[in-house]
Formats: sequence, structure tokens, C-alpha cells
Amino acid sequence: MIARETLNALKTRFGPALIRADLPADNRLFVWVLPEVVRDLSRYVFRDLDARYVISIGADDRPFSGNYLVAHNFAFDRDHLLASLLVHLPPDAPRIDSITDVVPAANWAEREIRDLLGIEPVGHVQPKRLVLPDGWPDDVHPLRKDVPWNIAPAGFDPSRDYPFDPPPPGCTVVPFGPFHPTLDEPAHFRLFVEGEVVRGCEYRGFMVHRGIEKLAESVLTYNEVPMAAERICGICGCVHNVAYAQAVESAAAIQAPPRAEYIRTIMLEIERLHSHLLWVGLACHIVGFDTLFMQSFRIREPVMWIAEKISGNRKTYALCVIGGVRWDLTPDLQSELRQVLDRLESEWQTAVAAIRNDRNLQRRTRDVGVTPPALVKDAALIGPVARAAGVDIDCRRDHPYAAYDRVAFDVVTHQGGDVWGRVVVRMLEVFESIRIIRQCLDKMEPGPIQLSITDDLPAGRLGLSSVEAPRGESHHFVVTGENQRPRRWRVRAPTYQNLQAIPAMIRDQQLADMTIALGSIDPCFSCTDRMETIDIRSGTARTWTQAELLAQTRARPE
Repeated sequence: MIARETLNALKTRFGPALIRADLPADNRLFVWVLPEVVRDLSRYVFRDLDARYVISIGADDRPFSGNYLVAHNFAFDRDHLLASLLVHLPPDAPRIDSITDVVPAANWAEREIRDLLGIEPVGHVQPKRLVLPDGWPDDVHPLRKDVPWNIAPAGFDPSRDYPFDPPPPGCTVVPFGPFHPTLDEPAHFRLFVEGEVVRGCEYRGFMVHRGIEKLAESVLTYNEVPMAAERICGICGCVHNVAYAQAVESAAAIQAPPRAEYIRTIMLEIERLHSHLLWVGLACHIVGFDTLFMQSFRIREPVMWIAEKISGNRKTYALCVIGGVRWDLTPDLQSELRQVLDRLESEWQTAVAAIRNDRNLQRRTRDVGVTPPALVKDAALIGPVARAAGVDIDCRRDHPYAAYDRVAFDVVTHQGGDVWGRVVVRMLEVFESIRIIRQCLDKMEPGPIQLSITDDLPAGRLGLSSVEAPRGESHHFVVTGENQRPRRWRVRAPTYQNLQAIPAMIRDQQLADMTIALGSIDPCFSCTDRMETIDIRSGTARTWTQAELLAQTRARPE
């Protein structure tokens, strides 16, 4: 067993520092360790065992164990294993050694734990606020269990400013955002520019953080969370829907019926198709190739139509319940889907040939926004960003879920690690998605699409799920709980990791290349940041009606 072999390696090196271990399956490992060894243990797993860093999670476990909880999650991709190193911390002094100096990719995650739970990462290389607004009180941590989900904290200071780093000598500060013509969502890059060359930058985001994880543990139930999960991201909604359901199923030791797994796979690949077609078109638009932008959107539209016929919606499919899916694929829909795939494959071959033969496009994208393999490792980059740098990872193959272990496909890679490589990877992955959907339609047999779950799900169980979104791996961590809702649900979207590499990608590059370099990771700030409105001065909360929101969107500025 791979999980057992990995555990034995940890025991050999760290012995009594390992308190206990759970091996719920051969592809899952949970190890509780003493706080004083977590840094050395993480370095050993990340460097010596060559595991890929996934995410760090904090949780307020005081009502149950009397302690706080921190988990560092790693992936052993070649061995199909997801592992979590867990530490309990005392309630009166939640402090833990930072691992950022040995696992650089943990930078944001540890800062988020500090913001939202008040757990101090001792020795962190950049101990700045990440998630909370600048004026938020220092002693209010929203993910603590004793903090209400709808809190409007007293002491909010609107005059407080974020402490940006000073620019290097000889550099001018150029703000990119928080609102910018080429950004669909708010994000603030503070660029340090010398002439026309970017010498560095600092990022300040999380302006559209919506507290979805807090809602899940406070208000929603297990089968209501998938509806919120698919609204985390406007493009990767089905990914989060499936990842959450699979995390709960993993924790509860249940598995959806085979037909439901095939339907999940089909819908995930339909989502990948429309996302790749969208992104390639937008990449062409950013560099001025609007003909291919319009052609990509034209080719994409039938994919949106068939998604709507299957699910009732072009984008948010309402696919999963715990233990299955909500609706079936009829024979007529399967036949129409095959026709859409045939037409798409033919038309996309023509578009790919045009893109590959366009020298102007290549001149604008080659050697721009480069991510060498060493950066992919240290920053835990994922998806097309990693594969375009020749790093052969894809959790559909490395950590198979749904029906991916029953279909054949190639993991598309490219050398160079630049924007052009990401264009090539995403163009060619369209053909692999078509291939996967066809196999699913051929192999899917009649049968139930949901399990009959009559008992409450057990509380206190841990679940992990990684799903390959079009942008890269989405990872969900769940602790099951009482009242038919999770105690803790942590979402790590792919942009969360890839966005951290932007300063390295654009360093010593032309300012004009910032837009396409950033666009090449296909950033989703909304799903990275994870409607009620609160007046920060008076503390008054107000819920807007649909009619009021509609009136606001149609109101003309005075």
C-alpha cells in the first residue's frame, strides 16, 4: 500500500513525533504530528520525498477537541496519494512554526490562517494581512466558531491603509488595478517599473471575498453547499460542485453509482471545453487577434447550448448531491452531444492551424511570462501553467476520480513555460476532452444515478478531493459535522496558487506584457477570494431584493 509505505518513511525519520495516523484508503493519508516537528516534517515531505504542496488549512476545533487545528496538505502525484499533516494547537496560544521558508508555496495559506483564525505562523517571511480588509479590527477572526457569520465588527477603521513595500531604487510605481480595462474582476498589482521594464510587484487582492466557507459551516446543509460551491467561480462551477461532493463522500466512505460518475465526468469535460475555447479566444483578443477571438466564441456557443439542454442552464449545472447526481442523460441528449463534438472537433482543427501559423501571435507570447520548472515546484503551480513548463501533472490521471480511471487520454505538455506554451496546451486539451466524452458515452451503462442515504453522515471525519479544473487543480478539504453540515470546508482554487507566481513571471519583462502574462494563468479573482451588504460606519445590515438589484444595474449615472 502506497499510503502505508509513505507512513513508514515518516515513522523512520520522525518516530515518536508522529502521534497517530489514519489510512482510510490507499490513496489517502492523515498524520497527526507534534507542533515542534511540523516545519522539518514539511520540508522532508516537500523536498526529500518530492511531494507537491497543495494547501494549508486552519480550523477552530475548540468546541470538539478543545484545540485549534492546522493541516498541511501534500500530493504524491506519481503514487496517486493525497496526504495531510495535522497539528493540534492550544486554545490560549495558537502559534505554529511557519513552513514558508522551506515550502515557499505556503506563503498565502499561512497568512490566510492568521487573518481568519488568529493562528500565528511564527517566522513567516512576509507577515502581512492577506484576506481581511485594511480597516478590519486585528482581534476579530471570522472563522472562529464564536464569531457570527453575519458580523459587522465594531472598530472598523476605514482610514487604515495597507502597508505596501517601497519600490526599489530608480523605479516608479505603476498601479495596475484594482479596476482596469483588461480585468473583469478587482485586483491590485503595484508594479515597480524602471523605464518600460517591470522590476517587481506586490499584489493586494481579496476584494470580493464572500465568506462562503463560513456560510457552509453556519447556515447551509450538505446538499445545499454544492449550489453555493458552483457559484465560487463563473467558469469552473461544476469543478467546485463535484470537488465538494467528492470530499464529503470521501470523508463518509461512500461512492456514487457508476452512471453518476460517468455523468460527472462528461459535465466536467463539457465545462473544460467551453473554458478552453473562451480562454484561447480571450488570449487572442488581448494581443489584438480579434478574428480568432470571434471564431473561438462562435465555435464555443454550441457547447453552451448543449450544456443548457442537458442541465437547464448554460453554466451552473446544479449537478451533484452527496452520493450522486441530480439528473440523467437521455439517449436523445447523448446523440445530440455526439453531433456537437463532431462539429467542434472539425472546426477547432481549423482554428488551431490558424493560431499555430500566426507569427505575430507567437512573437507576442514566446518568452513572455516564463515559469521554469523550479518555480513550478517552489510555488506549487498547477494546470496549464505547470504543463506548459514541461511538468507532467494532471490530477485526472494522478488522483483519478469520477470515471477518469476508465477512460484513456493524454496529458498535454509543452516546453518553455511561456505564454505560448499555455496557448498550445489549452488548444490541444480540447481534443482530449472530446476524446474523453466520447469514451464516457460509449461505456456508460444503465443504472441508478443516486445512492439512497437514510442515515446522518458521521461527524468528525476528514475528506480530501482534488479535481482538475481548466485552470488547474481545485482542492477541497472537509471535516464532517453536526446538524447535516460540515464543521470546516476549505476551498483552494487553482488561481490561488498560480497568482502567487505573477511577480516572478513578469520580473524584468516589458510593462506592455503584463496583461497577457497575467491573462495567461486565466485568473479568477472571485474564486480565489472565495449578498448581504453592511454599512461599515453604522453597522446596519440590509438584504437587497431582486427588484432592487435589477434597478441598481439599470440605473443611469447622474
